[in-house]
Amino acid sequence: MQPASDHRSVRVALEELIALGALAHGDSLVRSRRSPALRSGTSSSRWRGRGVDFRESRIYQPGDEIRHMDWRVTARSGKPHTKLFEEEREQGLLLAIDLNPGMRFGTRVRFKSVQAARAAALLAWMASAAGDRVGALGFGGGVVGEVKPAGGRRGVLQVLRALRDWDAAADQHLQAPLSSALARVRRLLRPGMRLVLLTDGFSSDAEAATLLPQLAGRHEITIVLLRDALELAPPPPGRYAIHLGSARRVLDFGDARVRGSWSERFSASRARLLGQARRLGLRVLELDGHAELRRALAPLLARSRHSPVVA
Repeated sequence: MQPASDHRSVRVALEELIALGALAHGDSLVRSRRSPALRSGTSSSRWRGRGVDFRESRIYQPGDEIRHMDWRVTARSGKPHTKLFEEEREQGLLLAIDLNPGMRFGTRVRFKSVQAARAAALLAWMASAAGDRVGALGFGGGVVGEVKPAGGRRGVLQVLRALRDWDAAADQHLQAPLSSALARVRRLLRPGMRLVLLTDGFSSDAEAATLLPQLAGRHEITIVLLRDALELAPPPPGRYAIHLGSARRVLDFGDARVRGSWSERFSASRARLLGQARRLGLRVLELDGHAELRRALAPLLARSRHSPVVA
């Protein structure tokens, strides 16, 4: 990890999040195969009621609203007709950011929490460039923050400031389950919006397993799974002091049993979330703290001047 004096390796810097806007030029977010609409920008859905554009008239059916009667067609045909409208559904992006204590860790360049904020910022800039509204939700570390979806540069800057403020306010001792975030996500998501969840997976709980399928049935969901090299493989043999808050423990990685169980414990913490994501067909992208963002997020990116790419 970079020296602690490098503030940007351990804390979210607003100026860095703003600068990431330069990387988003000409790019948009790829929609997955599971999505019913593959167009960026807006998609249409047929509904009975007042919308943006008139679509057609049809024979009146019991339950149709009288105020939507098409009196001209009714008079001409001698049969009651009602109007159908086409509603414009604005595409939007909601970013859910995990701020739990486990995210404030990293041994390669930067903390997972910082990399998650950087990834969220780049995705926000790209969504805005495509004309989408962008919102955010922070959970864990005692933070209960929300930014309602808004469009344009102003909407992105609101999200970026929240990412900076949430990172500064997060308490390294307070843990919150993923289910608490998903329950709040349901209130913020609107028809046509997509969800990107940025987490290391350690907050996944049993209740989240019932909420995630409900959301996946209505919205396109992508999980950006943050990870660190030390979570994937144990360090070289030796004795290491581990600190968590005021607690201190010495681990002997010269012991084969300790080395053997090290990676298993981290992978087991993620197994619940990864297993469910596979069952639901969700897109999962693993992101290391030292990864170059554009290359790492390439599966989510498409050049906006071309036809949408299906990932």
